[in-house]
Amino acid sequence: MQNNLTVAILTLGCKVNQYESEAVAKLFTDSGCTLTENLETADIIIVNTCAVTAVSSKKSRQTIHRATRNPNAIIAVMGCYAQSSPQEISDIEGVNVIMGTADKLKVAALVEQALKNRSEKIFNVTRAEDISAFEELPHMPQRTRAFMKIEDGCNNFCSYCIIPYLRGRVRSRSLDSIKAECELLAAKGYKEIVLTGIHIGAYGRDFDEKITLVDAVKTILSYAAPLRLRLGSLESAEMSDELIDLMKSDKRICNHVHLPLQAGSDKILKLMRRPYTTKIFDALTTRLVKEIPDISIGTDLITGFPNEDDKLFAETLEFVKSQPFSKIHVFPFSAREGTVAATMENQVPPQIKKLRTAQLIKVSDEKELAFRKKLIGQNVDIIAETESENLFDGLTKNYVRVFVPSSEKINSGDVINVEVQKIFDNGVFGVQLIPNP
Repeated sequence: MQNNLTVAILTLGCKVNQYESEAVAKLFTDSGCTLTENLETADIIIVNTCAVTAVSSKKSRQTIHRATRNPNAIIAVMGCYAQSSPQEISDIEGVNVIMGTADKLKVAALVEQALKNRSEKIFNVTRAEDISAFEELPHMPQRTRAFMKIEDGCNNFCSYCIIPYLRGRVRSRSLDSIKAECELLAAKGYKEIVLTGIHIGAYGRDFDEKITLVDAVKTILSYAAPLRLRLGSLESAEMSDELIDLMKSDKRICNHVHLPLQAGSDKILKLMRRPYTTKIFDALTTRLVKEIPDISIGTDLITGFPNEDDKLFAETLEFVKSQPFSKIHVFPFSAREGTVAATMENQVPPQIKKLRTAQLIKVSDEKELAFRKKLIGQNVDIIAETESENLFDGLTKNYVRVFVPSSEKINSGDVINVEVQKIFDNGVFGVQLIPNP
């Protein structure tokens, strides 16, 4: 690779994509390139795409078109949308390299090949069913919180979800590999680690020996020794007694979980092929609130799933209102070609999905505001992340964003004790408490 080439990386989608983009960035900087945010002058533009919904695919296409406005850049497109629709991307003039969800280690070499022959269209898309091993990537975080990917793929095949067809089956990262990255993060002084993966609750299922997510968590706590460890999205069925007990006993594990519900109707959950009922889900959230103080519980919901009539939606609405959620991500059902739900009868019209989505977003806003109000008057710790307009922001352990006035005594990565005073922006506002000398 030529020295002094500039590389811009555009990332859509989940934390897994963010982790992988950071790894790709390291591949290029290790090759002598420099990262840039200027798309107009970049020599190379990497677009890491998402395809979880039709809207995600549309945003990915729009981002690719934005990248191609630079006629001098080599454009490489990777990720889930590239896996699902490589020919659509190939038809976009200006794209040089198309690679799917595997072989990310090859991206720099493929770009170098494109630099030598700009007229060549390079494809590197492996069938998802042929991806059999966890891909080890050189990684160094580019933000205050360090993402750590411990797993890829999913075996659930929920009736609406395209991701198993794009990411393949569960592949877990070895404990030795996790330990090695932990030691690097410890040496760099990262205070918070965020676990990422497509289905982290399934961690270890592909190993011969009996290893679970709890083993990965214990390894990270031992070798990275973070002040905080934040779990990623977990299926409710995978919140084992052992994991809950560990969350209770080790206060470094954040009192924050994301448990995708998807629907509050047992009939719809069955059509979705979800592995629980509302009764089981409710028992778990009730236990978590009782046993883990001030826990924040986020969730995902899909509105307008096929066969969801007014009665079944009302069941979801009432169940969601009864739950102790602090944040709800609401998505209208998106039919993904190749999934069971895409061919189901009784598809819900778009205008009804839109109305139902709005109703649930209103409930989410109310619950999020109520949760944030509980912090007013409390003293909380945050890890300072970014500074903008004379304000620093950072997250509490239970995932509320706190804003404090900037000062010469605050640097990114500092742990700050804050007295919360009021609701502010998408979080709360407070003042730094200076300890007595």
